[in-house]
Amino acid sequence: MGKRKSRSSKLMAAPRKQPKLEKEFTCPFCCHPHAIECRINLKDRFAVASCRICSEKYFTKANALTEPVDVYSDWIDACEIANEGVVVDRRCRPRLLKTEAKKTTCDRSC
Repeated sequence: MGKRKSRSSKLMAAPRKQPKLEKEFTCPFCCHPHAIECRINLKDRFAVASCRICSEKYFTKANALTEPVDVYSDWIDACEIANEGVVVDRRCRPRLLKTEAKKTTCDRSC
């Protein structure tokens, strides 16, 4: 006679599903949701993230482990690096921050 299977072995056998990663994202320029589409070309080893609304594009290197969320996060990181040192004032256009000069208000009306 064989031994009965315990209940704990049945519960442990079921594998858990991993959550799906997003493939469409919000554009950092026009702020439209689900407007960014990421394409990965493994043959030529590059990836493209492009907006369907404002036609902005970002190119980056890709490898076998690259996912669309990686391409989008690289784009966001590149935007943050490009915007370092930019002061945004509600009354005037963005301008570069001068390290020697103190912050002053904009004299011209925008």
